[in-house]
Parts: sequence; structure tokens; C-alpha cells
Amino acid sequence: MPSLYPPIEPYATGMLDTGDGHQVYYERVGTPGGKPAVFLHGGPGGGCSPEHRRLFDPALYDVLLFDQRGCGRSAPHASLENNTTWHLVADIERLRDLVEASQWLVFGGSWGSTLALAYAETHPERVSELVLRGIYTCTKPELDWFYQFGVSQMFPDKWERFVALIPEAERGDMLGAYHRRLTGADPELQVAAARAWSLYEGEVITLLPEPRLTAQHDDGHFALAFARIETHYFVHGCWLEPDQLLRDAPRLAGIPGTIVHGRYDMPCPAHYAWALHKALPQMDFHLVEGAGHAYSEPGILSRLIAATDRYAAKA
Repeated sequence: MPSLYPPIEPYATGMLDTGDGHQVYYERVGTPGGKPAVFLHGGPGGGCSPEHRRLFDPALYDVLLFDQRGCGRSAPHASLENNTTWHLVADIERLRDLVEASQWLVFGGSWGSTLALAYAETHPERVSELVLRGIYTCTKPELDWFYQFGVSQMFPDKWERFVALIPEAERGDMLGAYHRRLTGADPELQVAAARAWSLYEGEVITLLPEPRLTAQHDDGHFALAFARIETHYFVHGCWLEPDQLLRDAPRLAGIPGTIVHGRYDMPCPAHYAWALHKALPQMDFHLVEGAGHAYSEPGILSRLIAATDRYAAKA
């Protein structure tokens, strides 16, 4: 069963000046001149990790990973200015120009799948293949499922801690209530709200508890960018029209790809992955039994690496 490739360090790093107040950190791993690929992390606001580099065969790929605006090693930290889906789509194109790739494989999981679809539907001629995990189309029913009613029924203990920060009168709109606190003037309340938001999400994304993820999401520095950027995007519907990503999926009809989704993915119900599969029947589809949301889940990880291996072999 395929597993992560050995740890690897970047052969190049840099900062992309977007020209509108952001410095976007990027790194390149693998073999210069190998098959071009770009990795799109989740969140929004999650940032890249060294483990993400290991999803690709370094002998065959030349992979660019980057921390999206406001998170990870990009600057300014937790900034919401000029930070929208379409700013990120433009950043991906700038980075593609930087590596001088006419096309590249686009790999995205969770929010990264949202961004990958937005990018691919805008620039289909630039995408050689798509590898998508934990499909999220950022519709109101998906947001309500996670932050209002749905996941709350599966994780009542985590939900009780999540709502504890918010007075009962405001609990009819948890997303809005958290967004107000995360963008308010009280820095201590910002951090408290960020940790509560981030920890709730970090503890429901795996089928079984994962202490490493809990610790990451409970870190104040990580949580502030993660929660501020997520709520900023979600209160604006990620600047997408209703059902836009599924509506425009036919633009990807000529692009091969792989869709991988956990049967018991709590943040991202499998219904939406199934709908994308029906819209893009040319893509391989894997609904993984006994798995939740995280890319590291058994079954999900092996499917993802099998996909990147297969596309590299075809190249």
C-alpha cells in the first residue's frame, strides 16, 4: 500500500510579492525539470507542512507548495486585506509563470479542493490533471452542516465546548458570532475565539482522535490565522456564486483526475463529492470506507499517493 515518501527539504524557497500588500511564501521540492505540480493546502488559513512535500515522488515531480495569503510563513500574518478566493487564483497563476510551466498537476484537499476547482474552472488550459481530496464546494448547506447543525449531533462534546464562548442569543449564527469576535478590537478575545474555533475543527476531521492535530489547532499563532481567514472567507461565501463550482464543472470535462473522499468525513459530507463525481465521470472516484476527512487517514493517503504516482508514470 503506497505511503508517504521520505522526508525531503526544498531545493528552492522564496517570497512572491503580490503587489497589494502580501508576501506569499513558496517552496519547490523534488527534481528540477520533473513533472510540474502545485499543492493547495486546506483551511483556508491552514498553511503547508513538511508532510505535504511527501505526497509526490521526488525523483519524478517538481512540486511547488505555498502558504496562501495571511497564513503559514506568508506575511502579514492573519491579514484579511486583499484576501479572497480570486486573489488566490491569481497568485497560483503568478506562481505558475514563476516556474515556467505551461501546465501542471493541481492537488488540493478540503478547502484546497475548493481552490483547485476555482482555479481549474478559470484556467482549464493550465491544468494537466486534478487530484482532489475531501471535496468542499462552500455552499450554505455545507457551512450550516459544520457550524450550525449536523456535526453538532455527531460530536456533542466538541460542540458544547465550541458554543460555550458564544452567548445563547447569538448561537443561531455561530459563523457570524465567531467572525465578529475574530475581527473585533480585543486581541485577547480574538485569540480565545481563534483557539476555540480551530480546536473544534481540528478534533472532528479524523475518524479517531489524533493528538498531533489537536496540539496544532490549539496553538494560538496557528489558530489566529486559521480562524480569522476561515470565517472571513465563509461569511462571504468564498466569493462564489451559489453552486458555482458544480455548475461550472463541465469546463473540466477534458481533464483527467482523481477524487478521494472519506465515507465518514464530518466537515465535508460525501454528498458533495458524489455530486462532483457525477459531474466529472471521466475522473477516478474513491469513496474510502472507514475514513474521515484528513489526508493522513488510512485508505485516503494510499489513494492519493497512488494517484500522484500514476500521473507521474504517464508523464
